[in-house]
Amino acid sequence: MELKEKVYLESLGCSKNLIDSEVMLGSLLQGGYAFTTDKSEADIIIVNTCAFINDATQEALETIATLIPLKKNGACRKLVVAGCLPQRYGSHLTRKFTELNDVDLFVGVGDFPIIAELLNSADRDTSLPSPFHLNTPPFLLDHTTPRIRATPPHTAYVKIAEGCSHRCTFCTIPLIKGPYQSRLPESILTEVHTLVEEGVKEINLIAQDTTFYGKDLTPKTDLAHLLHQLSSIKKLTWIRILYCHPDHLTSDLIAVIGKEAKICNYIDLPLQHSSNTILKKMGRGKKNSQIKKIIAQLRERIPELWIRTTLIVGFPGETTDDFNRLMEFVNEMEFEHLGAFKYSNEEGTQAYSYGDTVPPDIIEERYHLLMSAQSAIAFKKNQALIGTRQSVLIEDIDKENGLLSGRTFFQAPDIDGIVFISQGTARIGDMVEVCITDASEYDLFGDMTHLPERDTII
Repeated sequence: MELKEKVYLESLGCSKNLIDSEVMLGSLLQGGYAFTTDKSEADIIIVNTCAFINDATQEALETIATLIPLKKNGACRKLVVAGCLPQRYGSHLTRKFTELNDVDLFVGVGDFPIIAELLNSADRDTSLPSPFHLNTPPFLLDHTTPRIRATPPHTAYVKIAEGCSHRCTFCTIPLIKGPYQSRLPESILTEVHTLVEEGVKEINLIAQDTTFYGKDLTPKTDLAHLLHQLSSIKKLTWIRILYCHPDHLTSDLIAVIGKEAKICNYIDLPLQHSSNTILKKMGRGKKNSQIKKIIAQLRERIPELWIRTTLIVGFPGETTDDFNRLMEFVNEMEFEHLGAFKYSNEEGTQAYSYGDTVPPDIIEERYHLLMSAQSAIAFKKNQALIGTRQSVLIEDIDKENGLLSGRTFFQAPDIDGIVFISQGTARIGDMVEVCITDASEYDLFGDMTHLPERDTII
């Protein structure tokens, strides 16, 4: 019997990248490959990269650098770099980053589902003129796409669209992923039904902009209609919406989120800034007053809403006054979750040629001031939960002491905090009731005994 070659795959970047990695694993399984979690014993090593900003590119290069010695001296006979890094830089990649000359195969975002075929072709024909495979447009998966989920059995990401048609002046995503492509709603519904039958309780809807969903389809549909259909799936417990855009938060969408019990009262809403001057230079559609109106409408119509946002500090031309306006905005809005990026000047974007750069030390100072203010807000929000009763999805059990940990509806996987449970027993994937007994800036602590009467937060 012929031994199967072992593949080690490392996935970098966001949850959207993780799904692409899952598709590659599905292709490899169908292609007759085996898998290993020990890279030292792998015959083939694949790195699925992110290149959204310079920090992500550097992380990818550093990761690849640690794997090259395994190609030269270990079991690895083929090193593959996939995803955004080769798609963004194309065949210039090995000239720009000479350390990548040891890579055997570069696979772009359009070729994830045929990676097994590409590996086999490279083996059959070693005289191929180029190791780059960068087809466009990007691959759009559907419910028939072979895929091996890398998430725990009780939770899954569902990608409802690919690409982006917005033209934010700082963003490389349209350059890498191409224009927006929505999946057919029937395909999404079929996938979610299948996931639920496999034991998934929580789905997290993702895309470059989930709120733009359906506008490119014929006949047109929208996220509100999709959510209403998903909410009818009986065994599904939680639906969470990530990567929303403020320009497309319609009244119908807000109403569905507020009405449907299965949809988590949680919105991931990257706003990027609050100064009108900077918002205009960023190519964002809404002004400060409009953003505030949207947030007020969300909080009024969705009970006990938790909002996550993302902001950028140090955008070209950001003055002290612009930053002070941003700080005032954050302190006024009191977002439950907030992340920030230090501006990265990315080649190929419109902002790359703006000039008027903010010095790195000023960007660093502003970043820390912003996150310090948010830390105080998050601590206050979490402290207010002490004594409340929360439904928690169990994610982990510490085998040494039996302690549990999990997430509430307002804690998205991988990006938000978790709940540590000191008393009680449950299995991974169980939904349990927990009394919150303590809180830090990002995490909660509780037990499953002495539960208070049900609070308004569930």
